[in-house]
Amino acid sequence: MKTEFGNTQLFFTANENEFFVRLNPESVDFLIGIGKESEVSAATYLNVAQKFSNQYRQQFQSIPTSVIGEFSENSFAAFFQGLFLGTYVYPFDKAHPFWKNNFEIHFDGINQEFFNKLSIQTESLCYGQFAAMEWLNKPVNLKTTNSLSFFLGEECRKLNIKYRSLNHAECIKEGMGAYLAVNSASAQEAAFTVLEYHCDKPGTKTVGLVGKCVLFDTGGISIKPSKDMHHMKSDMGGGAAVMGALLAAARLKMPVNIIAVLPITDNVISNKACLPGDVVRACNGKTIEILNTDAEGRLTLADALAYITKNYTTDVLIDLATLTGSVVRMFGEKCAAYFSNNPLLKNRLEASAERTGQKIWNLPLWEDWSEEIKSDVADLKNISLLPNSDCIVAAKFLEQFIDGHTNWAHLDIAGVAFTKVDYMQESAATGYGVRLLLDLIENLTPDTN
Repeated sequence: MKTEFGNTQLFFTANENEFFVRLNPESVDFLIGIGKESEVSAATYLNVAQKFSNQYRQQFQSIPTSVIGEFSENSFAAFFQGLFLGTYVYPFDKAHPFWKNNFEIHFDGINQEFFNKLSIQTESLCYGQFAAMEWLNKPVNLKTTNSLSFFLGEECRKLNIKYRSLNHAECIKEGMGAYLAVNSASAQEAAFTVLEYHCDKPGTKTVGLVGKCVLFDTGGISIKPSKDMHHMKSDMGGGAAVMGALLAAARLKMPVNIIAVLPITDNVISNKACLPGDVVRACNGKTIEILNTDAEGRLTLADALAYITKNYTTDVLIDLATLTGSVVRMFGEKCAAYFSNNPLLKNRLEASAERTGQKIWNLPLWEDWSEEIKSDVADLKNISLLPNSDCIVAAKFLEQFIDGHTNWAHLDIAGVAFTKVDYMQESAATGYGVRLLLDLIENLTPDTN
């Protein structure tokens, strides 16, 4: 259709991701296409705004900006958050005009109190998600155990989060043979990290979060092909999501307790590396036959899940991991697979996925797959010898380490955490999982099992 825009006439159909920008001496005017109103979700508003602000990041100036449109509070919140999330580029620089205090954005018809609250929420969301994306995007030589541990220690000090990192000797005392098997070849010290955020309000729920945090994955002795191995700096995607959600929740002072476990290591090769056929013992006493050293993530998560269930009482337990190629072959970069043993938690996760646009799809935890992880020489083996269903087999393996927790979910985010993005030429961090976890935490209620 033909649209009057000031003194300008243009054809603007308002299709999704259709943009027009006019820079004036004292203001900036935008036309942003969202699509047919009947088909637009809050997630669409966020995604379109994120794409827009990334694409036109260089045009933003430190002058007042007016955006005129008809918004519900939900669609406005999503649109506003998308604008700021879209400003991320590696390395992130908050000195950009869009983030300066003198950058003004004016929206018509939005309650000022709501806007002020939203501004605080958005700042905290970006704080957490950008931290997650920044660490996922870092080059391998800058992503060391020491550098990540230092960052976490500093952030925890600022936000009053209890920080503890177990080194190799301490992990031996805890009996973490599965985690240490992965760490055995590393030139870097083990850093099995436990972070605790506590709310002062009595009676609040406690959420346990576990994130796979393999800083780089060569596959170990079962080495990966060299093509695209540089992308394996992304194998801390689950840990990054947990870290980002925790930092954002603490900054927002959410009324919840969070116990986060990050079993930080890399998976490399040396004369000390664990070998296919080794048998190790996890900290819950179960023995594991390692048939493939490239199935290392489930080994680190085994000790992390066993540790958290042994030492803490949590109302909800969720682990996230860039775990299997199987889920990538199944869903590509469209959504994550999730598994859960609790119907209410399934509903909550799917509701959060719908609100945030971070898609998930439920796969079964049937006993049909239990036989595939039984070992002749140990309690369990870390992979099946059959060439299918590996993401389900991995979930069944992890289920053996939750000590009967009745409100657990496992998210395999291998296809969605690190993929094609607007801000880089190659695959990079998407921030997947941070908003999903925050929304889930925010919507926990007293009826949570």
